Amino acid sequence: ALCIQDDPHVKVMMAGSTLRKVKSRSWKKQRHFRLLEDGMTIWYKSRWAGRGHSTFSITEVEAVREGHQSEVLLSIAEEFPADLCFTLVFHGRQGNLDLVAESTEEAQAWIQGVRKLIHKTQTMDEKERLDQWVWDWFNKADKNKDGKMNFKEVRKLLKMMNVEMNEEHALHLFTMADKSESGSLEIEQFVHFYKMLTQRDEVWKVFQDFSGDGEKLMLEELENFLRTEQQEGEQSAQHAQELTDRYEPSESAKKQGAMTFDGFQMYLCSQEGSIFKPEHRQLHQDMSQPLSHYFISSSHNTYLLENQLRGHSSLEAYIKALKRGCRCVEVDCWDGSDGEPVVYHGHTLTSKILFKDVISTLKEYAFKVSNFPVILSLENHCSVEQQTVMAQHLSQILGDTLLTTLVDGLIPQQLPSPQELKGKILLKAKKIGGLEVCLDETLTDEVSDEEEMANGECSDDPPKSKLSRELSDLVVYCKSVHFHGFEHARLHGKCYEMSSFSESKAKKLAKEAGTDFVQYNTKQMSRIYPSGLRTDSSNYNPQEMWNVGCQIVALNFQTAGLEMDLNDGLFRQNGCCGYVLKPDFMRDGSTQFSPEKPDGKQGYKPLRLSIQVMSGQQLPKVNQKEGSIVDPLVRVEIYGVPQDQAREETSHINNNGFNPVWNETLNFVIHTPELALVRFVVEDYDKASRNDFMGQFTLPFTCLQAGYRHIHLLSRDGTAIPPSSLFVNISISELT
Repeated sequence: ALCIQDDPHVKVMMAGSTLRKVKSRSWKKQRHFRLLEDGMTIWYKSRWAGRGHSTFSITEVEAVREGHQSEVLLSIAEEFPADLCFTLVFHGRQGNLDLVAESTEEAQAWIQGVRKLIHKTQTMDEKERLDQWVWDWFNKADKNKDGKMNFKEVRKLLKMMNVEMNEEHALHLFTMADKSESGSLEIEQFVHFYKMLTQRDEVWKVFQDFSGDGEKLMLEELENFLRTEQQEGEQSAQHAQELTDRYEPSESAKKQGAMTFDGFQMYLCSQEGSIFKPEHRQLHQDMSQPLSHYFISSSHNTYLLENQLRGHSSLEAYIKALKRGCRCVEVDCWDGSDGEPVVYHGHTLTSKILFKDVISTLKEYAFKVSNFPVILSLENHCSVEQQTVMAQHLSQILGDTLLTTLVDGLIPQQLPSPQELKGKILLKAKKIGGLEVCLDETLTDEVSDEEEMANGECSDDPPKSKLSRELSDLVVYCKSVHFHGFEHARLHGKCYEMSSFSESKAKKLAKEAGTDFVQYNTKQMSRIYPSGLRTDSSNYNPQEMWNVGCQIVALNFQTAGLEMDLNDGLFRQNGCCGYVLKPDFMRDGSTQFSPEKPDGKQGYKPLRLSIQVMSGQQLPKVNQKEGSIVDPLVRVEIYGVPQDQAREETSHINNNGFNPVWNETLNFVIHTPELALVRFVVEDYDKASRNDFMGQFTLPFTCLQAGYRHIHLLSRDGTAIPPSSLFVNISISELT
């Protein structure tokens, strides 16, 4: 399938190797690994386990780490040298695979080979990707490996591919594809058969509407389509030329300045034809405003990979969260038995990790996906002695990365910006006294009571004996204080003071004093965390907190579901950098905005959103029960201010996950578009029990592109599941 197979490293992988799979210090077992002929699938089994084997696709692998770069491999470092060890890291929430090769050459072949294959899959275009997908299925179904398939086998394969189809129609297409009249299809013929089967009538109709001769779109016809349907206005002429250059496969059509149906379909399936405005994917917002003016992607109990009662505390959990663009991580510290502070969920059975290892991990991974600052939220349960040890680790390991001084040496009237704090880690913790006191050079260790009273600090600070001076001095812009009400904050609050609220407390304040909360959040930052009763690490809906401008809305990143979909959706814009600028009416200190009464806002302009759900393509199978085929339906959910919360769904289509066509229109009115998120969900309808989740995609309303668009679906884990998509037509208009 792929020409990369001549590569010497890939050849070693195809020949197969015996590698040790390591799960812990005591569990290390030999497995035979090899790359299958499709150049995409890695297959492995134990030598003696009879028929059982496992496979995974290169597309599921995010990266290869060389040497002892995982907790498991570090634990057996004495036994196996680093040059034999490597770790495969998967997308989403799937655990790592730790492996040990028998020789350095073999380890290198797998490390370099997998990296090349990952690069290859990332650079494939839509057409190659689809061909690869069809090829994968063909190989899965070709049981006797003769490279051919008769009609009965093809019918079985279609079922595996989620297609329930009219037998006559299938036989008719099969006969057309069987050019040699041998009663079976070879892979090229099967690809042809598949193309006929997936002929997209609904896309063909759109093409016909704009094509003068029904064969091709001339540049001005394509331009007309971009202007009238895709609502692209001014730049449509130049864009028509760019799209033809980029997506038209036929050289002769390009020369005539035309786009064929193939090119048109490739454009519609590409990033530019997707529902998400391409320019909003990039970093495009003003990053020079105070930190309090941004929503910040934030994680709760970051050290957990599973639940809060018996889960495994792990450095991997920090790596996964940071890779997802998280910019505020939480560390729960307790006294360790040998004078070294440990991190775990106190008073539970979760395992413990060393504080210094967490900080080393943070240093290595903090700025891999975003250069904007990371806030380290410290839950400190340690004795003064071990707090001092923590301060030493922070200073020694992080060095200049840790922000320990004021950006410009002045007492701030507002917080510094993400731009000014690039590449810095900020400590959020309790502090003795305020920044004002620290600047007074005559300051001794003890702050006198008069000074305390003068600073209005008395109420907030813990008794002096409980805090280590060294740790306290590392806190600059994120001083944790107790919340005494909005009135108190208006009179005495400092921009660098932060309070934490449980979800229930925040909900209550949002309902009773929404406008006060929005105003408070223009100047100070607030952190919201899940209720202590959520021992299963479930999440609350972050939207209610964003509606009142809370910046640090902490979620359990390890728990898949609606809430993390919303978080991923909000932060999918602005280069996935973990910071999103709040709407202007949430940044003005005298704002009167209230989420409960959106029509009271200046410049209030509700919008009508109309979504025609046209069709679905190659939807994923849900349950692998033999012969079961999905009955898909699409639901569109709106999250935003209370008045905007809405959901509408299509009817379900029996037995077709392959190319269902709905052609149903769902309508919404959006009162505060700047805060709204739109979530598309596909489910397998079941009248007897709960519908099964199949895929979803969530994005901010402000990032929607109008016109004919594809929505590329994501799994529960937020990872891509190509080639699954929805085809929709979106129109947005003012409510008159």
